[in-house]
Amino acid sequence: MNFQRGRSREEPEINLIPMIDVLMVILIFLMITTSYAKFAELQINLPQAEGEQAAASAGKQILVAVDSSEHYAINNAHTPFAGIDNFAQALRKAAGAETEPTIIISADAKAPHQSVINIMESARVAGYGRITFTTQNPAK
Repeated sequence: MNFQRGRSREEPEINLIPMIDVLMVILIFLMITTSYAKFAELQINLPQAEGEQAAASAGKQILVAVDSSEHYAINNAHTPFAGIDNFAQALRKAAGAETEPTIIISADAKAPHQSVINIMESARVAGYGRITFTTQNPAK
């Protein structure tokens, strides 16, 4: 028994215009509030692992090594890490009168990432922006 014989059924309608308006407002909000970080505070030359030796740089080179148990060495002399400022002072001492030495970081493959970041931050505090990393060819 159909008691609503003469009544027509209304079809639901989806209105897309308000939804597009809301999405545009969200997009504009995200574009305005996004901050762009600067990743170029230190000039880092990531080396190619092709087996060719890099050309010698004109300035003094300071070799900083770190092993898997976070033991640091500057120019093959054991140097304890007692904080960023103390390590930066040790880098300045190793540089001597050189104003822009190249910091060469040799890190063990199993060295914690934080230990490499500590070296880079110490170089930044010391005012040195030329940093490079050593690599070795994989065994064949």
